[in-house]
Amino acid sequence: MTRAGFTALDEELKVLKSVERPAVIRAIAEAREHGDLSENAEYHAAREKQSFIEGRIKELEGMLSLADVIDPSKLSGAVKFGATVTIVDEDTDEERTYQIVGEAEADIERGLLNIRSPIARALIGKDEGDSVEVKTPGGTKSYEILTIRYV
Repeated sequence: MTRAGFTALDEELKVLKSVERPAVIRAIAEAREHGDLSENAEYHAAREKQSFIEGRIKELEGMLSLADVIDPSKLSGAVKFGATVTIVDEDTDEERTYQIVGEAEADIERGLLNIRSPIARALIGKDEGDSVEVKTPGGTKSYEILTIRYV
C-alpha cells in the first residue's frame, strides 16, 4: 500500500481506539443503568456498535501489520503499483487520471483505483502511448495511456 493509504488506515485505527471505543463503553454503561436489559434498545444498539468497532479494529490491525508500504516516487517506467496514470477513452475522448493503489485504500471517487480492478489489471505493464482494452459490464472499452507519473 502507499504511505498515504497506510497513514489513513492508521489514523482510523487511532480514532477507533481512543475515541469510538471509550464512547461506546460509556454508552453501554449508561444503558445498563436503565434497568432491564432484555427490552433496552439503547443497550442492544450500543453492544452492536461495540461489536462493529472491535471487528474494524481487528481488521485494521491485521491490514497494518501485514502492510508493505511502497514509495511510488522511487519508481519509474511502465505502469505498476503506485503509478498515477492519465488515460483517454478512445471512443469519447474523455480523460481520467487514476492512481493504482491497494484494495484497502481504493476509492474510485477520489481517483484511487484498486489494483485488482479490470482497468488497473489492463494497465499494469503498459507504457505511455499504449492502447488497452478493458472488458466492462457494458462491453469492451478502449483507452490510450497519455501519461504515467510516480509521485
